[in-house]
Amino acid sequence: MIIFWIILGILVLIIITRSIVVVKQYEGGLIFRLGKVAGRLIPGINFIIPFIDVVQKVDLRTRVVDIPPQEMITKDNAVVRVDAVVYYRVIDVIKALLEVEDYEYAIINLAQTTLRAIIGSMELDEVLNKREYINSKLLEILDKETDPWGVRIEKVEVKEIDPPQDIKEAMAQQMKAERLKRAKILEAEGEKQSRILKAQGIAESLKIEAEGKAKAIQIVAEAARNYFKEEAQLYKALEVANNVLKENSKYIISENVLDLAKNIIKKRD
Repeated sequence: MIIFWIILGILVLIIITRSIVVVKQYEGGLIFRLGKVAGRLIPGINFIIPFIDVVQKVDLRTRVVDIPPQEMITKDNAVVRVDAVVYYRVIDVIKALLEVEDYEYAIINLAQTTLRAIIGSMELDEVLNKREYINSKLLEILDKETDPWGVRIEKVEVKEIDPPQDIKEAMAQQMKAERLKRAKILEAEGEKQSRILKAQGIAESLKIEAEGKAKAIQIVAEAARNYFKEEAQLYKALEVANNVLKENSKYIISENVLDLAKNIIKKRD
């Protein structure tokens, strides 16, 4: 009898355990009862009929899936190796579980085929230089194609575009030539700037020297002009005095004339 109650208690415990489903805040899901959708799972505790109901959960957060690297042929028959990552989110649980068997696997394969078609429509130079265009085009197509699955593609990034070895060597040589060219241009520009600065310095020095000489000439000319002006005034006064004395007339010599004569004498000394 005790064994019976123990077994019964274990069965009741199993039934209670199987009838409770805990769903996390970032999860969603459906309850399938005998193969038919009987309800949706909500965050928290959900009660189901054990052994009859089956639940399927879905992560509703943004998820990241890697697109494996694959070789693709461009429009001009160059082989490149390309890989990418896709960021997606499930926005409709019912569609994600009922409209596609494995939405993540479907996204990976759809991204591979779409990326192959995009690369095949472009030449190698475009593939190498228009990564943003590839990202936007791939995002547009994937988002449209996955909409019936209840999935929204949020972002697509091409991680690496690996061209053939001979193309990489040619690109490396081109980059080296460009760097040497830029270095020579910078060296030439530096030498040119140095010569310009040196010429400007010489010109400024000559200008200052010329201005100094001109100032000196101006000072000398001004002094000479004043000197000859004073000499002329003195000689004029002496001439008048001489004429007066010849006529035996009285003439009073101005003090200004005397001062002028004294200054001239001092300057000569």
